[in-house]
Amino acid sequence: MDFKEQTVNKNYVYKGKIINVRKDDILLPDGNPAVREIVEHSGGSSILCIKDDQVYLVKQFRYAYGEELWEIPAGKLNEGEHPKTTAIRELEEETGLIADKIELIFKVYPTPGYTNEIIWIYRAEGFTKTSMHLDKDEFLTGEWIKLDKAKQMIESGEIKDGKTLIALQSVLNG
Repeated sequence: MDFKEQTVNKNYVYKGKIINVRKDDILLPDGNPAVREIVEHSGGSSILCIKDDQVYLVKQFRYAYGEELWEIPAGKLNEGEHPKTTAIRELEEETGLIADKIELIFKVYPTPGYTNEIIWIYRAEGFTKTSMHLDKDEFLTGEWIKLDKAKQMIESGEIKDGKTLIALQSVLNG
């Protein structure tokens, strides 16, 4: 059976700076009508920084959850920007580092039930220190954390961010 759903109408409910929200009319594979609520997002890139036996994590307040989260550096793709370019930009902005080597390790669909967002996860090695230059509405701190401690932070529930969990598990599980 073909499970593809056909879009009849894309109905924009909200258009914003970071997301757009649609309530689409569709046809199910059996021909019956249905509605799909979609959050459009340009996607983001994140970067797993590994040095010796350490990982670089940033800590910032995430308004939607009302708490500070530990994460690998990341940011939203600008229109037309290649995901690797975003990763390189965010690395320097949030850590003050430039990497000698950057490679894609994963392309993740974080919540396929209602958004088209894709998060690209890169791995970086070999660093040169420059300086951080955060966006004017961005407040965070970062530090190198031993991988053993990062593993404990995962087990204790201190690290909760999905992209960070995926990236760290790729290193911790070899």
